Amino acid sequence: MARTALFGAGRRGGRGGGGGRPGSGGRTSRTKSGAGRSGRKPGARTGIRSAASAPVRPTWGAVLLRLLVTLVAFAAMVGFAVLLARLTLTPSAASEHLTHSNLRPGDSIRAYLDQPGLRDAAKQIGGNVLLGVPFGVLLPVLLPRTRGLLRIALLTALVMVLVELVQGLGVTGRAFDIDDVILNTFGALLGYFVVGRRLGRAVHPRRRAGWRRSRTESAAGD
Repeated sequence: MARTALFGAGRRGGRGGGGGRPGSGGRTSRTKSGAGRSGRKPGARTGIRSAASAPVRPTWGAVLLRLLVTLVAFAAMVGFAVLLARLTLTPSAASEHLTHSNLRPGDSIRAYLDQPGLRDAAKQIGGNVLLGVPFGVLLPVLLPRTRGLLRIALLTALVMVLVELVQGLGVTGRAFDIDDVILNTFGALLGYFVVGRRLGRAVHPRRRAGWRRSRTESAAGD
């Protein structure tokens, strides 16, 4: 009887141990596989997001094209500077008795519009507007930080105020006119809004948003 009890207890213990081990092993393997699956998904998603939002490096062809456009814009700005100096800083002794300084915005524009010939008014107003257009077109290409209506307006106004001061102080037959500055600035804003804004973005695309997204997602993945 004692041997039968011992053998029975051994068999029961063997069955209990054998039955418990597969069950516990199955649960452990399921838990590990579930943890593996849950661990893979966030990593895979983070890798896909970071790869999709990572900024694309420009090719050599794109770099050379941007360099060429920048050089052309620089040459155009130099030519425009020479033309501006000839138009504004050339003495005119014949018109010395006709010129006078104007510090009140709008006075010269009204005088242009009051002229009997519309052609003369269009020449005076349109010429000053066209004189400011190159600022709005070329500055965003040469100086990317000047992009924006306010920056273009301030920089153009500053340059033209200096030109008008030189005219009024040291050029015969020329005078300081605040309306010329206003019309030049308006021309710069027109050139920037029509051409300069798009041209500046094409030559100098912004990458700050892409870099910030990639850094944020990489930090979240870690």
